[in-house]
Amino acid sequence: MNEDRATRYHRSRRRVGLASMVAAAVVLAVLLVSGRSQDLAAWARGVAAPLPRPLAAAAAVSLYAASLALAWDLLSFPFVFYRSFLLDRKYGLTSESAGTWMADHLKALVLGLALTLGAALAVHGAARLSPAWWWLIVTGVFAIAAIAIARVAPVWLMPIFYRFRPLDRAALRERLLALSDRAGAPAIGVFEWGLGEKTSRANAALVGAGGTRRILVSDTLLKGYSDDEIEVILAHELSHHVHHDIWTSLAIETVVVAVALLGAHLAILRASPVLGLHGPADLAALPVVVAAGGALSLLLAPLSNAWSRRNEHRADRFALTLTGRPAAFVSAMRRLGAQNLAEVRPPRMAFWFFHTHPTIEDRIARARGEKTA
Repeated sequence: MNEDRATRYHRSRRRVGLASMVAAAVVLAVLLVSGRSQDLAAWARGVAAPLPRPLAAAAAVSLYAASLALAWDLLSFPFVFYRSFLLDRKYGLTSESAGTWMADHLKALVLGLALTLGAALAVHGAARLSPAWWWLIVTGVFAIAAIAIARVAPVWLMPIFYRFRPLDRAALRERLLALSDRAGAPAIGVFEWGLGEKTSRANAALVGAGGTRRILVSDTLLKGYSDDEIEVILAHELSHHVHHDIWTSLAIETVVVAVALLGAHLAILRASPVLGLHGPADLAALPVVVAAGGALSLLLAPLSNAWSRRNEHRADRFALTLTGRPAAFVSAMRRLGAQNLAEVRPPRMAFWFFHTHPTIEDRIARARGEKTA
Protein backbone atom coordinates (compact mmCIF):
# COMPACT_ATOMS: atom_id res chain seq x y z
CA MET A 1 0.00 0.00 0.00
CA ASN A 2 1.41 3.39 -1.00
CA GLU A 3 0.55 5.42 2.10
CA ASP A 4 1.33 9.11 2.36
CA ARG A 5 3.73 10.51 4.95
CA ALA A 6 0.94 12.03 7.05
CA THR A 7 -0.82 8.67 7.39
CA ARG A 8 2.38 6.94 8.51
CA TYR A 9 3.26 9.76 10.89
CA HIS A 10 -0.11 9.87 12.65
CA ARG A 11 -0.42 6.10 12.79
CA SER A 12 2.98 5.92 14.51
CA ARG A 13 1.96 8.63 16.97
CA ARG A 14 -1.24 6.81 17.83
CA ARG A 15 0.56 3.52 18.35
CA VAL A 16 3.07 5.08 20.71
CA GLY A 17 0.30 6.95 22.54
CA LEU A 18 -1.74 3.78 22.97
CA ALA A 19 1.34 1.86 24.14
CA SER A 20 1.95 4.58 26.72
CA MET A 21 -1.65 4.34 27.95
CA VAL A 22 -1.40 0.58 28.27
CA ALA A 23 1.86 0.93 30.18
CA ALA A 24 0.24 3.45 32.53
CA ALA A 25 -2.70 1.11 33.16
CA VAL A 26 -0.33 -1.76 33.93
CA VAL A 27 1.74 0.35 36.33
CA LEU A 28 -1.36 1.53 38.19
CA ALA A 29 -2.78 -2.01 38.37
CA VAL A 30 0.50 -3.39 39.74
CA LEU A 31 0.66 -0.62 42.33
CA LEU A 32 -2.81 -1.42 43.59
CA VAL A 33 -2.82 -5.21 43.38
CA SER A 34 0.68 -5.69 44.80
CA GLY A 35 0.07 -3.40 47.78
CA ARG A 36 2.92 -1.07 46.73
CA SER A 37 0.50 1.87 46.76
CA GLN A 38 -0.24 1.25 50.43
CA ASP A 39 3.49 0.93 51.14
CA LEU A 40 4.22 4.23 49.39
CA ALA A 41 1.40 5.94 51.28
CA ALA A 42 2.73 4.58 54.59
CA TRP A 43 6.23 5.83 53.74
CA ALA A 44 4.91 9.31 52.85
CA ARG A 45 2.92 9.53 56.07
CA GLY A 46 5.95 8.40 58.08
CA VAL A 47 8.23 11.03 56.54
CA ALA A 48 5.63 13.77 57.11
CA ALA A 49 4.69 12.65 60.64
CA PRO A 50 7.07 15.03 62.54
CA LEU A 51 5.37 18.07 60.98
CA PRO A 52 2.41 19.83 62.65
CA ARG A 53 -0.80 17.96 61.94
CA PRO A 54 -2.32 20.22 59.25
CA LEU A 55 0.98 20.30 57.37
CA ALA A 56 1.68 16.61 57.84
CA ALA A 57 -1.34 15.53 55.83
CA ALA A 58 -0.55 17.93 52.98
CA ALA A 59 3.12 16.91 53.00
CA ALA A 60 2.21 13.21 52.89
CA VAL A 61 -0.08 13.76 49.90
CA SER A 62 2.59 15.84 48.16
CA LEU A 63 5.31 13.23 48.76
CA TYR A 64 3.08 10.42 47.53
CA ALA A 65 1.92 12.28 44.40
CA ALA A 66 5.39 13.62 43.58
CA SER A 67 6.92 10.14 43.90
CA LEU A 68 4.37 8.66 41.52
CA ALA A 69 4.65 11.55 39.06
CA LEU A 70 8.45 11.46 38.93
CA ALA A 71 8.53 7.67 38.67
CA TRP A 72 6.05 7.77 35.80
CA ASP A 73 8.05 10.49 34.03
CA LEU A 74 11.08 8.21 34.08
CA LEU A 75 9.12 5.17 32.92
CA SER A 76 7.25 7.03 30.18
CA PHE A 77 10.26 9.00 28.95
CA PRO A 78 11.04 6.62 26.04
CA PHE A 79 7.44 6.94 24.77
CA VAL A 80 7.45 10.74 25.10
CA PHE A 81 10.90 11.20 23.56
CA TYR A 82 10.08 9.01 20.57
CA ARG A 83 6.61 10.47 20.01
CA SER A 84 7.40 14.16 20.37
CA PHE A 85 11.03 14.37 19.24
CA LEU A 86 12.36 11.40 17.27
CA LEU A 87 9.19 10.96 15.25
CA ASP A 88 8.89 14.68 14.53
CA ARG A 89 12.55 14.76 13.47
CA LYS A 90 12.05 11.77 11.19
CA TYR A 91 9.18 13.53 9.40
CA GLY A 92 10.82 16.96 9.30
CA LEU A 93 8.49 18.63 11.79
CA THR A 94 11.03 19.71 14.38
CA SER A 95 13.86 22.21 14.12
CA GLU A 96 15.09 22.02 17.72
CA SER A 97 18.04 20.11 19.10
CA ALA A 98 17.73 17.27 21.59
CA GLY A 99 19.12 19.63 24.25
CA THR A 100 16.44 22.25 23.59
CA TRP A 101 13.75 19.57 23.61
CA MET A 102 15.07 18.23 26.92
CA ALA A 103 15.06 21.72 28.46
CA ASP A 104 11.42 22.17 27.45
CA HIS A 105 10.60 18.71 28.79
CA LEU A 106 12.07 19.64 32.18
CA LYS A 107 10.10 22.91 32.21
CA ALA A 108 6.93 20.98 31.40
CA LEU A 109 7.79 18.46 34.11
CA VAL A 110 8.03 21.21 36.74
CA LEU A 111 4.74 22.78 35.66
CA GLY A 112 3.08 19.37 35.42
CA LEU A 113 4.36 18.42 38.84
CA ALA A 114 2.88 21.60 40.34
CA LEU A 115 -0.49 20.84 38.74
CA THR A 116 -0.30 17.20 39.84
CA LEU A 117 0.37 18.17 43.44
CA GLY A 118 -2.49 20.67 43.34
CA ALA A 119 -4.85 18.04 41.94
CA ALA A 120 -3.76 15.42 44.49
CA LEU A 121 -4.21 17.85 47.37
CA ALA A 122 -7.64 18.83 46.06
CA VAL A 123 -8.76 15.19 45.71
CA HIS A 124 -7.46 14.10 49.10
CA GLY A 125 -8.66 17.22 50.91
CA ALA A 126 -12.13 17.00 49.37
CA ALA A 127 -12.36 13.26 50.16
CA ARG A 128 -11.54 13.93 53.83
CA LEU A 129 -14.01 16.80 53.94
CA SER A 130 -16.85 14.91 52.23
CA PRO A 131 -16.27 11.23 51.43
CA ALA A 132 -19.60 11.06 49.55
CA TRP A 133 -19.35 14.25 47.50
CA TRP A 134 -15.61 14.83 47.06
CA TRP A 135 -15.88 14.26 43.30
CA LEU A 136 -18.27 17.18 42.93
CA ILE A 137 -16.05 19.47 45.02
CA VAL A 138 -13.01 18.58 42.91
CA THR A 139 -15.00 19.25 39.74
CA GLY A 140 -15.65 22.78 40.99
CA VAL A 141 -11.96 23.24 41.77
CA PHE A 142 -11.09 22.02 38.28
CA ALA A 143 -13.44 24.55 36.66
CA ILE A 144 -11.99 27.45 38.67
CA ALA A 145 -8.41 26.38 37.92
CA ALA A 146 -9.13 25.98 34.21
CA ILE A 147 -10.59 29.49 34.01
CA ALA A 148 -7.57 30.92 35.82
CA ILE A 149 -5.11 29.09 33.55
CA ALA A 150 -6.94 30.27 30.43
CA ARG A 151 -6.44 33.85 31.57
CA VAL A 152 -2.81 33.68 32.70
CA ALA A 153 -1.37 31.22 30.16
CA PRO A 154 -0.65 33.88 27.47
CA VAL A 155 1.13 36.13 29.97
CA TRP A 156 2.94 33.70 32.26
CA LEU A 157 3.07 30.21 30.76
CA MET A 158 3.56 30.47 26.99
CA PRO A 159 6.64 32.74 27.29
CA ILE A 160 8.35 29.96 29.26
CA PHE A 161 8.49 27.91 26.07
CA TYR A 162 8.37 30.42 23.22
CA ARG A 163 9.77 33.79 22.25
CA PHE A 164 7.30 36.59 21.53
CA ARG A 165 7.88 40.07 20.19
CA PRO A 166 5.61 42.79 18.77
CA LEU A 167 4.90 42.24 15.09
CA ASP A 168 7.05 44.68 13.10
CA ARG A 169 4.98 44.55 9.90
CA ALA A 170 2.88 47.67 10.48
CA ALA A 171 0.40 47.16 7.63
CA LEU A 172 -0.37 43.58 8.63
CA ARG A 173 -0.54 44.51 12.31
CA GLU A 174 -3.11 47.23 11.70
CA ARG A 175 -5.07 44.95 9.39
CA LEU A 176 -5.30 42.19 12.01
CA LEU A 177 -6.22 44.60 14.80
CA ALA A 178 -8.94 46.11 12.61
CA LEU A 179 -10.21 42.61 11.85
CA SER A 180 -10.44 41.76 15.55
CA ASP A 181 -12.27 45.02 16.25
CA ARG A 182 -14.69 44.33 13.40
CA ALA A 183 -15.35 40.85 14.76
CA GLY A 184 -16.10 42.19 18.24
CA ALA A 185 -13.08 40.62 19.95
CA PRO A 186 -10.54 43.47 20.26
CA ALA A 187 -6.96 42.50 21.11
CA ILE A 188 -4.31 44.48 22.97
CA GLY A 189 -1.66 43.78 20.34
CA VAL A 190 -0.20 41.54 17.65
CA PHE A 191 2.88 39.46 18.41
CA GLU A 192 5.26 37.37 16.35
CA TRP A 193 5.35 33.88 17.83
CA GLY A 194 8.78 32.26 17.61
CA LEU A 195 7.49 28.84 16.60
CA GLY A 196 10.15 28.29 13.95
CA GLU A 197 12.87 27.89 16.57
CA LYS A 198 11.32 24.54 17.50
CA THR A 199 9.09 23.31 14.68
CA SER A 200 8.35 23.73 11.00
CA ARG A 201 4.61 23.89 11.70
CA ALA A 202 2.70 27.12 11.12
CA ASN A 203 -0.08 28.53 13.25
CA ALA A 204 -1.89 31.62 14.47
CA ALA A 205 -3.91 32.12 17.62
CA LEU A 206 -5.99 34.55 19.61
CA VAL A 207 -5.17 33.90 23.26
CA GLY A 208 -6.21 35.31 26.60
CA ALA A 209 -9.38 37.11 27.54
CA GLY A 210 -10.30 40.73 28.12
CA GLY A 211 -7.18 42.64 29.12
CA THR A 212 -4.86 39.74 28.21
CA ARG A 213 -6.28 38.96 24.76
CA ARG A 214 -3.58 39.12 22.11
CA ILE A 215 -3.04 37.99 18.54
CA LEU A 216 -0.19 35.54 17.90
CA VAL A 217 1.16 34.88 14.41
CA SER A 218 3.94 32.33 14.08
CA ASP A 219 7.12 33.29 12.28
CA THR A 220 6.60 30.20 10.11
CA LEU A 221 3.25 31.63 9.01
CA LEU A 222 4.68 35.09 8.38
CA LYS A 223 7.46 33.59 6.26
CA GLY A 224 5.40 31.76 3.66
CA TYR A 225 1.77 32.96 3.69
CA SER A 226 0.12 35.96 2.07
CA ASP A 227 -1.54 38.65 4.17
CA ASP A 228 -4.93 37.48 2.86
CA GLU A 229 -4.22 33.94 4.04
CA ILE A 230 -3.04 35.12 7.45
CA GLU A 231 -6.14 37.29 7.79
CA VAL A 232 -8.55 34.44 7.06
CA ILE A 233 -6.68 32.11 9.45
CA LEU A 234 -6.97 34.69 12.22
CA ALA A 235 -10.65 35.27 11.39
CA HIS A 236 -11.21 31.59 12.14
CA GLU A 237 -9.55 32.02 15.55
CA LEU A 238 -11.62 35.14 16.26
CA SER A 239 -14.78 33.07 15.92
CA HIS A 240 -13.86 30.99 18.95
CA HIS A 241 -13.83 34.14 21.08
CA VAL A 242 -16.90 35.70 19.49
CA HIS A 243 -18.94 32.53 20.03
CA HIS A 244 -17.44 31.84 23.47
CA ASP A 245 -16.18 28.44 22.33
CA ILE A 246 -13.47 28.45 24.99
CA TRP A 247 -16.05 28.67 27.77
CA THR A 248 -18.57 26.26 26.27
CA SER A 249 -15.79 23.74 25.69
CA LEU A 250 -14.68 24.26 29.26
CA ALA A 251 -18.23 23.60 30.42
CA ILE A 252 -18.27 20.32 28.50
CA GLU A 253 -14.87 19.35 29.88
CA THR A 254 -16.16 20.12 33.37
CA VAL A 255 -19.06 17.71 32.82
CA VAL A 256 -16.59 15.09 31.54
CA VAL A 257 -14.45 15.60 34.64
CA ALA A 258 -17.51 15.27 36.88
CA VAL A 259 -18.54 11.99 35.23
CA ALA A 260 -14.96 10.68 35.33
CA LEU A 261 -14.56 11.54 39.02
CA LEU A 262 -17.94 10.06 39.88
CA GLY A 263 -16.84 6.89 38.11
CA ALA A 264 -13.61 6.96 40.12
CA HIS A 265 -15.64 7.38 43.32
CA LEU A 266 -17.79 4.35 42.52
CA ALA A 267 -14.70 2.35 41.52
CA ILE A 268 -13.05 3.13 44.88
CA LEU A 269 -16.16 2.04 46.78
CA ARG A 270 -16.24 -1.27 44.91
CA ALA A 271 -12.49 -1.89 44.93
CA SER A 272 -11.70 -0.89 48.50
CA PRO A 273 -12.63 -4.24 50.13
CA VAL A 274 -10.68 -6.16 47.50
CA LEU A 275 -7.57 -3.95 47.51
CA GLY A 276 -7.47 -3.24 51.23
CA LEU A 277 -8.24 0.46 50.83
CA HIS A 278 -10.22 2.58 53.26
CA GLY A 279 -12.41 4.61 50.96
CA PRO A 280 -11.89 7.81 48.94
CA ALA A 281 -9.87 9.53 51.68
CA ASP A 282 -7.23 6.77 51.66
CA LEU A 283 -4.04 8.19 50.17
CA ALA A 284 -3.29 4.82 48.58
CA ALA A 285 -6.54 5.09 46.58
CA LEU A 286 -5.22 7.90 44.34
CA PRO A 287 -4.18 5.43 41.58
CA VAL A 288 -7.81 4.29 41.40
CA VAL A 289 -8.83 7.90 40.76
CA VAL A 290 -6.24 8.21 37.99
CA ALA A 291 -7.08 4.86 36.36
CA ALA A 292 -10.87 5.02 36.53
CA GLY A 293 -11.03 8.74 35.79
CA GLY A 294 -8.65 8.40 32.85
CA ALA A 295 -10.56 5.45 31.37
CA LEU A 296 -13.89 7.27 31.55
CA SER A 297 -12.37 10.45 30.11
CA LEU A 298 -11.11 8.43 27.14
CA LEU A 299 -14.51 6.84 26.61
CA LEU A 300 -16.16 10.27 26.65
CA ALA A 301 -13.59 11.80 24.28
CA PRO A 302 -15.78 11.31 21.16
CA LEU A 303 -18.43 13.59 22.66
CA SER A 304 -16.09 16.47 23.45
CA ASN A 305 -14.28 15.98 20.13
CA ALA A 306 -17.57 16.12 18.22
CA TRP A 307 -18.42 19.40 19.95
CA SER A 308 -14.98 20.76 19.08
CA ARG A 309 -15.37 19.82 15.41
CA ARG A 310 -18.77 21.52 15.36
CA ASN A 311 -17.14 24.70 16.66
CA GLU A 312 -14.37 24.44 14.06
CA HIS A 313 -16.91 24.23 11.24
CA ARG A 314 -18.70 27.29 12.59
CA ALA A 315 -15.39 29.14 12.87
CA ASP A 316 -14.66 28.37 9.22
CA ARG A 317 -18.05 29.80 8.18
CA PHE A 318 -17.43 32.85 10.35
CA ALA A 319 -14.01 33.43 8.77
CA LEU A 320 -15.45 33.23 5.26
CA THR A 321 -18.28 35.63 6.13
CA LEU A 322 -16.02 38.11 7.93
CA THR A 323 -13.30 38.26 5.28
CA GLY A 324 -15.11 37.27 2.09
CA ARG A 325 -11.97 35.48 0.93
CA PRO A 326 -12.85 31.87 0.03
CA ALA A 327 -9.84 31.51 -2.29
CA ALA A 328 -7.45 32.58 0.47
CA PHE A 329 -9.18 30.20 2.89
CA VAL A 330 -8.79 27.23 0.54
CA SER A 331 -5.15 27.97 -0.25
CA ALA A 332 -4.36 28.52 3.45
CA MET A 333 -5.99 25.22 4.43
CA ARG A 334 -4.08 23.32 1.74
CA ARG A 335 -0.77 24.86 2.76
CA LEU A 336 -1.36 24.36 6.47
CA GLY A 337 -2.38 20.76 5.87
CA ALA A 338 0.80 20.05 3.93
CA GLN A 339 3.12 22.00 6.22
CA ASN A 340 1.67 20.60 9.48
CA LEU A 341 1.36 17.09 8.02
CA ALA A 342 -2.39 16.85 8.65
CA GLU A 343 -3.95 13.42 8.23
CA VAL A 344 -6.16 13.39 5.14
CA ARG A 345 -8.28 10.29 5.81
CA PRO A 346 -7.93 9.14 9.42
CA PRO A 347 -9.49 5.80 10.43
CA ARG A 348 -13.01 6.30 11.74
CA MET A 349 -12.20 5.22 15.31
CA ALA A 350 -9.12 7.41 15.41
CA PHE A 351 -11.18 10.33 14.10
CA TRP A 352 -13.78 9.93 16.86
CA PHE A 353 -11.33 9.51 19.71
CA PHE A 354 -8.43 11.78 18.76
CA HIS A 355 -9.46 14.46 16.24
CA THR A 356 -10.70 17.79 17.56
CA HIS A 357 -10.71 19.30 14.04
CA PRO A 358 -12.44 18.24 10.82
CA THR A 359 -10.19 16.97 8.04
CA ILE A 360 -8.64 19.54 5.74
CA GLU A 361 -10.51 18.14 2.73
CA ASP A 362 -13.84 18.39 4.56
CA ARG A 363 -13.16 22.01 5.48
CA ILE A 364 -12.20 22.90 1.92
CA ALA A 365 -15.25 21.14 0.47
CA ARG A 366 -17.56 23.05 2.82
CA ALA A 367 -15.86 26.34 1.94
CA ARG A 368 -16.57 25.62 -1.71
CA GLY A 369 -20.17 24.72 -0.98
CA GLU A 370 -19.67 21.08 -1.89
CA LYS A 371 -21.54 18.23 -0.26
CA THR A 372 -19.64 16.28 2.39
CA ALA A 373 -20.15 12.81 3.82
